[in-house]
Amino acid sequence: MSEPTDTGSDGEPQHREVLIVGGGVAGLTAAVYTARAGLDTLVYDGGESILRRNAHLENFPGFPAGVNPRLFADMLHAQATRNGVDLVDGQVTRLEHAESGEDGGFLATAEDGESIRTDRVVAASWSDTDYLDPVAPDIRSAGSKAFVEDDEHGRTSVDGLYAAGRLAERYHQAVVAAGDGAETAITLIHDSETPFYHDWVAPEGYFTDRDREVPPGCEEIDETERAARRAESRAAMREYFAEEHGERQRTHPSLVDDETGRLGSE
Repeated sequence: MSEPTDTGSDGEPQHREVLIVGGGVAGLTAAVYTARAGLDTLVYDGGESILRRNAHLENFPGFPAGVNPRLFADMLHAQATRNGVDLVDGQVTRLEHAESGEDGGFLATAEDGESIRTDRVVAASWSDTDYLDPVAPDIRSAGSKAFVEDDEHGRTSVDGLYAAGRLAERYHQAVVAAGDGAETAITLIHDSETPFYHDWVAPEGYFTDRDREVPPGCEEIDETERAARRAESRAAMREYFAEEHGERQRTHPSLVDDETGRLGSE
């Protein structure tokens, strides 16, 4: 995974347009959308997604016989970085308003002491909300769990702070997390006033042959480029599925004598 960009010589924190806290399905899906819209996006991935505990991921569209969830998670990471997302292993321990006040974005502090100035934040972590206490979003407590309340499109009670996935009390399904991450990202893109229409790759002439401009976020590609992208897609899928995924299966840590919750070799 890539590391954060170096701070400037004056010691000022690095600046990103979007910081996403959480590298699970919701967080990485949101990151793909914000990055493809041209927003400089950094993801702090605080640990393995619970998705990796799944023995086999069923019911996700596009995989008729299901898919190894650890392979799926790796593919999602690769898709994010391919589209310009910077991924960092580590946790954000504190989020506060920047010194200029509530309208000046946020200052995030990571566990290693790294500081990040950011215009907008997507909280897609699970299930610790303590790092959000300084900005005080509306939280709903439910026993041992806490959920960040939002307007059902990802906007929280704090301007510039969004929530996605389980942290926003969405259903605990990978496809729901992906959809919610995408919706939250599109909401953020809309709020940032970034010109962005549909994130759609169209065949050559689809718009221009009708005397229309290609909308922001779209592109037209000719047959040569279409063939190249199809070939690249097939090659990538063959590579991903050529061999069994090498990562050992996880389960709940309390069930096995291994601090990471991994089962014996398969």
